[in-house]
Amino acid sequence: MFNSPNRLVGIIFGAVYVVVGLLGFAVTSTVGFLETSGGLLLGVFEVNPMHNVAHLVIGAALLIGGLAGVMAAKATNGVVGAAYLLLGIVGFFLVDTTLNILALNTADHFLHLASAIILIAVALVADRTVTTGARQGQGTYTSDTD
Repeated sequence: MFNSPNRLVGIIFGAVYVVVGLLGFAVTSTVGFLETSGGLLLGVFEVNPMHNVAHLVIGAALLIGGLAGVMAAKATNGVVGAAYLLLGIVGFFLVDTTLNILALNTADHFLHLASAIILIAVALVADRTVTTGARQGQGTYTSDTD
């Protein structure tokens, strides 16, 4: 498990997002479920209960993918990374609108974009092996399947 970057990143990110989701409830006890503004987690990231649930679901998906195997981790990291990339970009346009049902703020956008870059990069480039022919210089691509 620890020799696969995709599995390791999935498990670490998954655990962090689950913890963040749980901690978020401590600062949103008086916030409505879909409020467009919420409590500040770690003094920087704005969250509401819906945002906390999203963190729990995404964290669980990353954990399950990371524990299931290399191909599951790659797929989960790629899908979650793509979703975070989209959310990171679109989020800038949602602030101060009624569509901001996750109570996103600028710090959230940059965190989502950073998460997206890491998850997508690991999904695309990690856990590949390249073998070359001994004298013929022929290369073949194989994917580790665990």
